[in-house]
Amino acid sequence: MKLGIDIGSRYTKIAYYDDSGKVIFRKYDTLRFYREFGKNIGEKFAIYWDKLGIGDFDSVIATGYGRERAKLSGAVEIPEIQAHSLGAMILSGEKTFTMTDIGGQDVKVVRVENGAVIDFYTSDRCAASTGRFLENMAQVLNISLDELSQYWQNPAKINSTCAVFAETELLDKISRGVSTEELAAGVNYASVKKFLVMMRRFPLDTVIITGGVSLNDAVIKLLSNELGKTIKRLPNAIYAGAIGCANYKAGN
Repeated sequence: MKLGIDIGSRYTKIAYYDDSGKVIFRKYDTLRFYREFGKNIGEKFAIYWDKLGIGDFDSVIATGYGRERAKLSGAVEIPEIQAHSLGAMILSGEKTFTMTDIGGQDVKVVRVENGAVIDFYTSDRCAASTGRFLENMAQVLNISLDELSQYWQNPAKINSTCAVFAETELLDKISRGVSTEELAAGVNYASVKKFLVMMRRFPLDTVIITGGVSLNDAVIKLLSNELGKTIKRLPNAIYAGAIGCANYKAGN
């Protein structure tokens, strides 16, 4: 059995196949994962698989923000672009597409043609427009992420996707009586505008979205409207990196 693990800045995702060939998905808060399910041994991070309730496996393939920091004992590390692209191919059945993966702290846009990565662009110097940005703005508005994801109509103008400046903008507009619904829609639209520029660099024949922000319905609607394209949201899209790792073969 091959096990794939994607250690993100917010969540750690695991994917593997059971004896019947059914894929099993697991998700953990990354901070909790570090604290409860392993320990540092020298320069490596040993995982207590028994505590996770996972049986024997032949190999571990790791990707994500923490793949190098954790230095998983015995794991093969592969780049996020490779893992997420392979996972998107498996989950979608597509071989040619443009994928955007919007995670906790970065955005990746990848062009895949005939099963091979042709080009990609990442925004990893700042958490603008990522899941972390949306989490922070939901807290300012005192609503849940689920509620935030419902609002996309009549968006208030939010100029910044920097968490500090956007918070100031929100507080100012709240004081002026702008509704929560309009502000939430504005936050979602500001996020979409940021990575829309990245996406328009690539062909938009088939557009796939993965990552935690793919669960945000408003982002999907706004992105679809702006691109004039139907966005293909995959089942289990947050596990694309982990499922890509679980199916990785040297030479992929």
